[in-house]
Amino acid sequence: MITDNDTPRGAPHETEAALTRAYVLHPDLKASQSRRLPEHGLAEAVALAAALPGLDVVGAEVVRISKVAPGTLFGSGKMDELGARMKAEEVSLVLVDGPVSPVQQRNLEKEWGVKLLDRTGLILEIFADRARTREGVLQVELAALSYQRTRLVRAWTHLERQRGGLGFVGGPGETQIEADRRAIDEQMIRIRRQLEKVVRTRELHRAARRKVPFPVVALVGYTNAGKSSLFNRMTGAEVLAKDMLFATLDPTMRAVELPTGLKIILSDTVGFISDLPTQLVAAFRATLEEVLEADLILHVRDIAHPESAEQAADVGDILNSLGVDPAVPMFEVWNKTDLVEGPARVAILERGAQSEHVFPLSALTGENVLPLIEAMTRALDEDRTQETLTVPFADGRRRAWLHEEGVVEAETPVEDGHSIAVLWTARQRARFHDL
Repeated sequence: MITDNDTPRGAPHETEAALTRAYVLHPDLKASQSRRLPEHGLAEAVALAAALPGLDVVGAEVVRISKVAPGTLFGSGKMDELGARMKAEEVSLVLVDGPVSPVQQRNLEKEWGVKLLDRTGLILEIFADRARTREGVLQVELAALSYQRTRLVRAWTHLERQRGGLGFVGGPGETQIEADRRAIDEQMIRIRRQLEKVVRTRELHRAARRKVPFPVVALVGYTNAGKSSLFNRMTGAEVLAKDMLFATLDPTMRAVELPTGLKIILSDTVGFISDLPTQLVAAFRATLEEVLEADLILHVRDIAHPESAEQAADVGDILNSLGVDPAVPMFEVWNKTDLVEGPARVAILERGAQSEHVFPLSALTGENVLPLIEAMTRALDEDRTQETLTVPFADGRRRAWLHEEGVVEAETPVEDGHSIAVLWTARQRARFHDL
């Protein structure tokens, strides 16, 4: 990814003393129909670079392009101008915030004497650095191999060289790139098999949770919107929550008890981002399965961000592509109100007061989190009915379960056991009879 096949991965940032000097370029193609202003796109790219340890971003700029040069992306004049800047800044890594073809990458690296990463390569590097669970690590490896497979052209300059073979390794006339591509394919098959085992284990865990079965509330949103901060505020957990893109990669779940006593599962998920690499959309689908099974979705937005609406549109596109059921209720959580002042803040709070599905709050300070929890309770807590049960003396386990659930209103010893008056939901009633 950052390095060629013959360079050890992670070498550019092994120590704090050896920071890699990086320069960020955001190509602004005139014909592009992007939702984003190029300046905001550049700011996001710089934030992406800052999320990868070991990089020292020494400069960044928007590069306006009237027409893409097939071999070098930039025109010759602009390429010379940028090359001089890279040399003056002693840059060793260039990050291009957009797609760069293998040929363009090879030519620019040769022309500028630097390593080059496009947006996909940078995000893959961040994911590889952050993934912690077995599934997350495997998915990153699979996505990286898929990416590398398309870029073998940059790693080999001797493609015309032929080599012989005995048939079981590679037939006569097979080029080196074909052998390497086959080796990558075999490795991808092995990883997919390992992933299948991990996914089966996750399915067993999900099946066990369905038997519980607590409602699932999934936090989704653009990366750095504050999902993990809200998760921590509501659960008391200590999930990594930083002002950093992709601070959370692997899904995290915690049990939360709502004011009525209803227990729910709160799930924090990987942040979304515009132009997410196609390899990662496919590879991380499994980590977003909690969203597909959610009873309630909390769409967390950074309402202080200048492109909050555009980010929300990107999140909506990804949710649609995942096949999220539109019937599943969704609340919009307008986070980071502590960063908004004046008339804009007043307008945001007024919108929240007028809507049943919009909740302005600050996960950092805790301001207005309670109205969200109350709305979650109303959305998830079911109608309760009264019933009187007779539980035999010998059935202490079921009696204890009723008390643990907090559904007991009165209890009287009778000849056959305990006469217990309960106020419970249909879900609790079904679980009791399954015990």
